[in-house]
Amino acid sequence: MDGVQLALPILGIVAAAAVTFYAVSFTELSEKSFRDLEDSENSENEGFKSSLSSRERRARRKSEKQAKS
Repeated sequence: MDGVQLALPILGIVAAAAVTFYAVSFTELSEKSFRDLEDSENSENEGFKSSLSSRERRARRKSEKQAKS
């Protein structure tokens, strides 16, 4: 058997394994990304609330002052 005849099938198997590995890895990463996206949407109300706008701060101070009076 010639060296090329032996190397060609081995290279084909290695190439198929590499393509399969990257395809499976990509699928797992995309599934994880979608799960993370769904989790972030579900916990949107529970998570960090952005800081109040200046209008909201003024309204809150005004209501606190009125409550004290």
